[in-house]
Amino acid sequence: MRRFSVIFATLLVAFAFSGNCLAGNKLTLKDITGGAFYAKSIAAVEPLAGGEEYAQISYDGKQIVKYSFRTGKQTGVLFDVATARGARLDGVDGYVMSPDGKNILIQTDTRRIYRHSFTATYYIYNVANGKLAPLSDGGPQQTPVWSPDGLQVAFVRDNNIFLVKLLYNNSESQVTTDGKRNSIINGVPDWVNEEEFSFNSAMTFSADSKQIVWVRYDESAVSEVCLPMASDDWNPGARQADKAWMKPDGGYTYKYPKAGEQNATVTLHSYDIKSRQTRKLNLPLDADGYIPRILPTSDPAKVAVFTLNRHQDCLRLFMCNPLTTVCQQVIEDKVSKYVNENVFSNVKIVGSNILLTSERDGYNHIYLYNLNGQQLRKVGDLPQPQRIGGGEKELHTIVTDVYGYDEATGDIFFAALNSGPTEQQVFVNHKNGKTDCLTPGGGWASATFAQDFKNFICIWSNIDTPTQITLRSTQGKTLATLVDNKELAARYASYDMGKKEVFTFTTSEGVRLIGWLVKPADFDPAKKYPVIMYQYGGPGSQQVKNAWGIGMNGQGAILEQYLAQQGYIVACVDNRGTGGRGAEFEKCTYLRLGELEARDQVETALWLGKQSYVDKDRIAIWGWSYGGWNTLMAMSEGRPVFCCGIAIAPPTCWRYYDTVYTERFMRTPQENAKGYDEICPIARADKLHGALLLCHGLADDNVHYQNTADYVSALVDADKDFRQLVYTGRNHSIYGGNTRYHLFRQCINFFNQHLTLNP
Repeated sequence: MRRFSVIFATLLVAFAFSGNCLAGNKLTLKDITGGAFYAKSIAAVEPLAGGEEYAQISYDGKQIVKYSFRTGKQTGVLFDVATARGARLDGVDGYVMSPDGKNILIQTDTRRIYRHSFTATYYIYNVANGKLAPLSDGGPQQTPVWSPDGLQVAFVRDNNIFLVKLLYNNSESQVTTDGKRNSIINGVPDWVNEEEFSFNSAMTFSADSKQIVWVRYDESAVSEVCLPMASDDWNPGARQADKAWMKPDGGYTYKYPKAGEQNATVTLHSYDIKSRQTRKLNLPLDADGYIPRILPTSDPAKVAVFTLNRHQDCLRLFMCNPLTTVCQQVIEDKVSKYVNENVFSNVKIVGSNILLTSERDGYNHIYLYNLNGQQLRKVGDLPQPQRIGGGEKELHTIVTDVYGYDEATGDIFFAALNSGPTEQQVFVNHKNGKTDCLTPGGGWASATFAQDFKNFICIWSNIDTPTQITLRSTQGKTLATLVDNKELAARYASYDMGKKEVFTFTTSEGVRLIGWLVKPADFDPAKKYPVIMYQYGGPGSQQVKNAWGIGMNGQGAILEQYLAQQGYIVACVDNRGTGGRGAEFEKCTYLRLGELEARDQVETALWLGKQSYVDKDRIAIWGWSYGGWNTLMAMSEGRPVFCCGIAIAPPTCWRYYDTVYTERFMRTPQENAKGYDEICPIARADKLHGALLLCHGLADDNVHYQNTADYVSALVDADKDFRQLVYTGRNHSIYGGNTRYHLFRQCINFFNQHLTLNP
């Protein structure tokens, strides 16, 4: 299901963070949903060849500007809609630099399809002469890919691959012809592969630019789902469906394989550009296996192809020759229970080297290989810094992002949790085994490195400080500040913001959990307050971080601060199954997803109810997506601790959810029927305790409305009272126009009704 769209944050153990003391202003819900507290950032940053400069889209979306990696000052303009010759554009949505930097693909008229996929109209811009020309006149394109020599572009349209040659006056040819909606897809993943492996392109060129290699998805046997639409003009922020795909009754149809059902059949193919010959590569793959990534290498005879078995506990890497069709396995990684999806987003192939993460030793670490699969190095547990506050009894390094490998020095650059689950810093591991922290101190840091790895853009925040973006050298020096968000910090401080605190406690089962609280600015320890528990709780997720994006709507816990101004305490806890604490903590929910998570949320409510300032009879819980599932599971766990709850876009039975995500944690329903049927809100409907509000988007392509509809039927059969809100034409994120404001207003009114502040 992926995570709900905001980034969550949190805190350090046994330490309290003080909010502003009664500054005077009161928050409004319109402030929150209208973006008054959004942090400034920088968009579409691209390190440029040579390492001295990077590019980004200007704030007005009219230019692509060059900046110095040493000073942060502007050094030039790569593209400007006002001066480009040829086609006239209103603005730039995105861009793709050619490998040699001589041309840029300018992305315009972007239309969302699913979470990662979109169509757009692209233009080829020649940097030297300023000429702008359409990439294609045949209609919008998907996922254009430059050839390594910068002279060709491959893209997908209507499930087929096309090729444009710049040296032949941008001549266009068609590579595949069998693409058909809801049947055959070439070069881009189907819905479930895109959603659960987090990618939108499944093709690449060989290193010599002579071959195109791609994955073909045959989804003709996959079950079809139809989403009802309220009108042709539905949610401008959600997926824009081509009217040709719409049924006469306004429904949108697409392929969605549910747990245990038939997946698309995937095969690997190559196209010889000179001879126009297409070949099927001999990739050893189970009939129901996956190809979650295909990547180029520096060797024309080797394209890197990753495969997974359907149980997702065995990852294999093959080097595939697009000419001979031979595929040779070079790496096999078998892990306990399942391979984490983030392995694929962190793969880096640099020259003749491969960086791959693995939890084979219980914690996510980096392994360096050559193209033949020989392991050259491991970046495992690092020396532990002095602890900030309390923490784990035994700390381990957990790699969260891999940034790259410097072939010249042997340095590996990455982000990791190294002083507990709440702190992320950026590191470099040297060839001699020594590791340096490039962002010392608390908080949550990430990076974008120059191509020569001498400097990097550092994105940092903590729970009290909005995002700061600086330029830093790998020698530890801060070179420039790009974004400080001081205006946001001052605006935030001018409101009556409550106190933020961390708490840690041990459950009756001996499990140590970490969470945070937001208390009212005028908190009185002699009073008893109602509590609203916010959580997500899904596999590998984290809401407890020392970062700015804390809470249901991000923005420095702004929605939680609003609730605190109404007289609530808001709490958040990461239950078992969440990330940042190693494979054992995360994977203990295997085959019984939802059982331990709900138990931990109930234990949290029981612990809170024992605090002198909490009214144990007025505790609520809410969450979105997996957090909605967790809400329903906790409210029907058997111990009646919740006065009320709100579940937004919740799954209610894993039989209704997709193959890749569900089977990763549950295997198939055929193998694990009890896990599916005994541990789900529908099976527990008769145990539901407390007032309930259900909210769902009718056009949710991710967690289908079927989940709420069937749960409602079970509640009716069990004679349980509830309320329901259905948002027509809205997807999983339930947004667009006035939607988010309306949704949150209904939720807060529901809390106010059932958690009477003055009983």
